[in-house]
Amino acid sequence: MSDAEQSNEPIATPRGQAALLGPVEVRALAEEFGVRPTKQLGQNFVHDANTVRRIVTTAGVTRDDVVLEVGPGLGSLTMALMDVVDRVIAVEIDPNLAARLPKTVAERAPELADRLTVVEADAMRVLPSQIPGEPTALVANLPYNVAVPVLLHLFASLPSLRTALVMVQAEVADRLAADPGSKIYGVPSVKANFFGEVRRAGAVGRNVFWPVPKVESGLVRIDRYAEPPWPMDEKHRKQVFAAIDAAFAQRRKTLRAALSGWAGSPAEAERRLLAAGIEPQMRGEMLDAAAFVRLAGGE
Repeated sequence: MSDAEQSNEPIATPRGQAALLGPVEVRALAEEFGVRPTKQLGQNFVHDANTVRRIVTTAGVTRDDVVLEVGPGLGSLTMALMDVVDRVIAVEIDPNLAARLPKTVAERAPELADRLTVVEADAMRVLPSQIPGEPTALVANLPYNVAVPVLLHLFASLPSLRTALVMVQAEVADRLAADPGSKIYGVPSVKANFFGEVRRAGAVGRNVFWPVPKVESGLVRIDRYAEPPWPMDEKHRKQVFAAIDAAFAQRRKTLRAALSGWAGSPAEAERRLLAAGIEPQMRGEMLDAAAFVRLAGGE
């Protein structure tokens, strides 16, 4: 999708009066507070108002949603969200950014300031007890170096999350939304589909970021299953995920061979595969999430 095509997409209708951040404001805020984007934290700040409004629109959040945002940075997406929803919970690992965000909102949109709660924490390890309330939607520009583990951790830890609309590296977006049988289908694809339906939701140009990333970006949407087709408890999820990890650890091997360590022996792997209705000579990339659930004995 070209940048021109992106600008023609519908944007969210704001209820508030937040003054969204542009390139000048983003750089000024960063300089004022001594913020230097770091590769270690995967920081690339969005500075285009149309892009953040498009993300909010694509997320489909409404006033009643409690939105969880990970890595809010300087607040570009945060304020676009606060224009539409009544509550945003922002999880930020950088203490400088976590401290500055409420001040930025208070300065630029004081009438919206009470809609924001900032939690200083690592999103890969944040506990449900650290999140006030029950977020219903995840909307975030995820740090690209940890996007998949953060996404999976939050869906596993917060059952109240019904949807997610996240911006990630384009290659990761493709992998998350890949179908069984494709060359890029793998562990992220299956594990994301364990929680819900996954689809690509658009592209984002490089020029809307500061600093400009070296990779393309994409949007991915996950809608949690309204009626879970299998048990979602932690014990069962770990059993299923262990089978997934084993199947893809050696992609070129048949499932009988790849799962021998997980099952205890090639013969036991074959027995379990046949019991689940799976041909032992198949490879992991041919199985959907439901097949792995059957294999783990939970469907």
